[in-house]
Amino acid sequence: MSRRDLLKTTSVATAGLLAGSATARAKSERKKGSDPFRYCLNMSTIRGQELSVTAEVDVAGKAGYDAIEPWLGKLNDYKKNGGSLEDLRKRIEDHGLSIESAIGFARWIVDDDAQRARGLEEAKRDMDLLAQLGAKRIAAPPAGARGVVDPMAAAERYRKLLEIGDGIGVVPQIEMWGGHPSIGRVSTAIYIALEAGHPSACFLGDVYHTYKGGSDFDALKMLGPQALQVFHWNDYPADPPLDKIGDGDRVYPGDGIAPITDIVKGFLQVGATPALSLELFNRNYWAMDALEAAKVGIEKMKASVAPAL
Repeated sequence: MSRRDLLKTTSVATAGLLAGSATARAKSERKKGSDPFRYCLNMSTIRGQELSVTAEVDVAGKAGYDAIEPWLGKLNDYKKNGGSLEDLRKRIEDHGLSIESAIGFARWIVDDDAQRARGLEEAKRDMDLLAQLGAKRIAAPPAGARGVVDPMAAAERYRKLLEIGDGIGVVPQIEMWGGHPSIGRVSTAIYIALEAGHPSACFLGDVYHTYKGGSDFDALKMLGPQALQVFHWNDYPADPPLDKIGDGDRVYPGDGIAPITDIVKGFLQVGATPALSLELFNRNYWAMDALEAAKVGIEKMKASVAPAL
């Protein structure tokens, strides 16, 4: 790619990712009080119940979700054990569900060339599998990165991942892990997405990780619908404090201290309605019946969004 072509695609990506004046001025046709969001169950929320892939799909459907966010490890095990992807796709569709995103941990970002090559091959296999299920996107977190990866190098590697996705029809979403040395803040993730210079670049955000990484939630108001396609929905308590809080401390949205209403208002302000995916790792919820935990989850999600509508 020439420098001119790179600048051209970067400008396209910038226009799409950031909330421009046209987006800010746009009048929403949404009727006041109506809910424009799609609700997704990330299977981490019922991971502790150790259900089969098919049972997880059934739980999401019965609980009333619009979509699911499965984990590649479990999907790959299902396939290796003789499970039919065609049958699984039909099951998902019969429940009226879609796969808005999926969680994978391919090491696409690492500095080691050989390890990164293997990571890109793993990502390709994961995206191929997801495409057969009709999935739209896959998470692209900084898995395997030790220390700080140069952001420009990360941008080049993210672009390569996006190009692989182009040929398959699944979009990798740059994901931040709060406090991670390579992609630990919203600004770093967006920088990498912008510098990738690819029109499909987008951001997989998370309430908890935004807090954990020390980013201000108002920063999300600079992003537009292209950037904000899927957002992990959860909450966090006041205790443990920031320096001690971990993934397992996440709680149902509305049960913590996160500024949920302001976050939703910010989405609507820039014309973004990301699929909200309930991602929790709370052992108290894992001790519940899976269907009950999922039902409580979607009720809490909708209740957390309602005040902003």
